[in-house]
Amino acid sequence: MPVKRLKKFLDNNDVKYVSISHLPAYSAQEIAESAHIPGKELAKTVIVRIDDKFAMAVLPASSRVHLGHLKVALSASHVELATETEVENLFPDCEKGAMPPFGNLYDIDVYVADQLTEDEEIAFSAGSHTEVVRMFYKDFARLVMPKITALT
Repeated sequence: MPVKRLKKFLDNNDVKYVSISHLPAYSAQEIAESAHIPGKELAKTVIVRIDDKFAMAVLPASSRVHLGHLKVALSASHVELATETEVENLFPDCEKGAMPPFGNLYDIDVYVADQLTEDEEIAFSAGSHTEVVRMFYKDFARLVMPKITALT
């Protein structure tokens, strides 16, 4: 279901993309390996709570989100990772931990690591543990309108 929702959104917005099926994988690095995408080129989505509002932090799979950097960049009082239960409740149509970085589909702000803006393309889990979508970063930015910030 989440993959269909995402593809319909991309199709309705005339976005060119490639869907890559892979063996089931759960961590960002496993997904990159299974989909034959370098870890620095695969984006992972981490759900955070910023001053009691949920947001997506989107960064290279090979990196770790630095909550302190995010807190400073956003002048926030408090930044923490969302709990598993909170994530499951926010993304009931996605497989656990496989949400795509399209916060606009879930009414959630999106913050993108500046490193991802340097690549022509972005690849990410499409809502399942067996499918990745690759598309031009400029199309992603046009549709999602993420805020670019220091996350790592």
